[in-house]
Order: sequence, then structure tokens, then C-alpha cells
Amino acid sequence: MIKLYSDEDYWNAVVQRRRILGLFFALCGAYLAFVIATFAYFVSLPYEDPNQGWVRWTTYGVTAVLICFLFPYMGIKFKRSNSYCKMLRFISVGLKECSVAPFAEIDDWTTRDGVDVNVANFTVRGAKRDETMIRAIYVDGEKEYPPFRPGDTVRFVSQGNLLIAYEILSRAETELSEENGTEEIVVETVLKTAGETAAEEK
Repeated sequence: MIKLYSDEDYWNAVVQRRRILGLFFALCGAYLAFVIATFAYFVSLPYEDPNQGWVRWTTYGVTAVLICFLFPYMGIKFKRSNSYCKMLRFISVGLKECSVAPFAEIDDWTTRDGVDVNVANFTVRGAKRDETMIRAIYVDGEKEYPPFRPGDTVRFVSQGNLLIAYEILSRAETELSEENGTEEIVVETVLKTAGETAAEEK
């Protein structure tokens, strides 16, 4: 099976999160030092000194700039990085599920628990009703999309519908239709024999 994640992925995500927090604390520390310095200078000025005006407005300006920067920085960048770390941490401890299903189509990307993901739709048979349903499997947007083609039979490992690993068991071959000049799925070529698949499962 082709695994989408490795141990380095979680470590890299943690390092990125620490860098974001490091810049945040550095800016907050610099701002605190600036406020203390300006306050000490302000209280040392005589009553109604003309310099009081620029001290106030400088402090107001620096505060406004800091807030305008930190709001999207922490609300977007840190939030996305933190969500990605949580997702990778959950992968290492959560319960995984192995399934085999034919790939149907690629759907639009979406956001899952604060992480951008692509959507791969698979056709599955209902457990209670004898009907075909669509199961959406999420593919990490930071990873390369698997080379799935409509009709491919895929064995995949997922956790909370997030793709962890996959293996294409059979490919759907296509040929040019003589009637309308379009490609149609005509036959599946099995890549592995049943004996090889059973031996791997053991």
C-alpha cells in the first residue's frame, strides 16, 4: 500500500506551529517593552507638555498595527496549522478502517476540521438497503492526489473518512467509442491475482 503520511509529517507540522507561536510571543514581548518604555517616558513629562500628544498617538498607532496583524495571523495561519497538527495527532492514535470500493469521481475540495481536503467519491453497497451509495473520502490538500480513474477498484485505509493509505487493485481500461468519439470504460484489468492479494492480507 502507498502511505500518505510519515513520522516526519507530524514533526514538520509541530515545528511550523512552534515557529508561528514563537513570532507571536516575540511580537507581544516587543510590544510590552514598547508600552512600558513609552509609559515611563510619558509619566516623566511635565504637566501638559507638548510631547504628550505624539507619545499617545504613537502608542495608538503601534497598537492598531499590531492588532491588525495578529488578528489574521493567529485567526487564520495559526488556526490552520494547529488544526493540521491535531489531525496528524489523531491519525496516530485513532481507529482505522480498511475498505475496497470502486472509485467514482473527484468532487470539489472542502474544509474538514479546519483542514483543506479534496474529496474522492467511491461507490459502495448499502448494508441495510440493496442500493448503491456514494461514500466521500477526504484526501489531504497538502498531499498529491492519488492517480485514481473512474472505475478503478481501490483498497484504502481511512480514519474518520480521511485517506491514510491506498492500493489500486484493478485499473479501468478505456477505449475510444466509434459512435460518438468519447472514451468509455470497457473492461477492468486486474493488477494482482487473488492469490497475491490473499497472501498480502495474511
